[in-house]
Amino acid sequence: MDLLAHLEAYVATVEEAGFSRAADRLGIAQPLLSRRVKTLEEYFGGPLFDRSRRQIETTELGVLLLPYARDVLDRAQRLRQVARSARHSPVRALGVPADCAPAALARALRAGTERGLTLGIRELPPLERASGLADGSLGYALVRTAPEQAAFQVPLGLASAPVADGGSARRTLHLEELRPRRGRGTARAARPPLLLLTEDQVPYFEDRLARAAARAGLPEERIRPAGPAAGALAETLAGHALLLCAEPFARQHGAHWAPLADRTLHRGYDVRAAPGRDGAATVPDWLAALLASAVGAAAHRGGPEPAAGREDAAARLAARG
Repeated sequence: MDLLAHLEAYVATVEEAGFSRAADRLGIAQPLLSRRVKTLEEYFGGPLFDRSRRQIETTELGVLLLPYARDVLDRAQRLRQVARSARHSPVRALGVPADCAPAALARALRAGTERGLTLGIRELPPLERASGLADGSLGYALVRTAPEQAAFQVPLGLASAPVADGGSARRTLHLEELRPRRGRGTARAARPPLLLLTEDQVPYFEDRLARAAARAGLPEERIRPAGPAAGALAETLAGHALLLCAEPFARQHGAHWAPLADRTLHRGYDVRAAPGRDGAATVPDWLAALLASAVGAAAHRGGPEPAAGREDAAARLAARG
């Protein structure tokens, strides 16, 4: 059974208050419309119309099902419109981190549709996003880069198990505070590991973190890849690990979060486009702004800032998370 066609026959009959007028409206023969309504009644297990009177009337079952039938037809119509729009507009794959805010990505999709650009979201690790731009499998991507050179920055911090009182004030955290302490009752092996999500497993960042950890006196074995995010979160919330992440990700999952003082360990992002046939690679301003919002970033307007400006902006970022 073509459910949509049968629902159209049913709704048209209700709205036209008759089989003949409904058939004329749909451009089909009346016997065909009557068969579709009858088949639908068998499908739902009860009459949709009372035919015992000269003027047909909708039964209680028909009245109950009518708004749902209309909703199905409305959704089908919107689906056809989206498909039609996609056939007549370019479809560009968009590479994003796995921890982007879904609502912000939805705004980017909607903004693209309004501008005749259909975006296809693909959640990929950093290296795959960069390679996707190079080989043309991605049209746009959020690409990791050094924060001092990036258009957008996301402050990182450490997520940990929720604080018991739920109201502990957030304070900036220094890596030195995580190093093993000498003294009775403090076991070196008891210190929780520092987990790195896939988004932060990029060579330049891992090198910076390793050097910062060495300066802070953290043993190299304390830092390890997190593996699947769900497992890392479970370890973190259970108090068995610390997770390096952005504040929105930690808050979303109910973890306590403290920003890192080292601004060189912020995430840096640029929004880039794959080169076109003419070699140009441009990103619409509206798309860049929405993608920055999706990762919880703030912009360096006008490109990289002077050193003093970067310090002030970074302090504001750390304060805001």
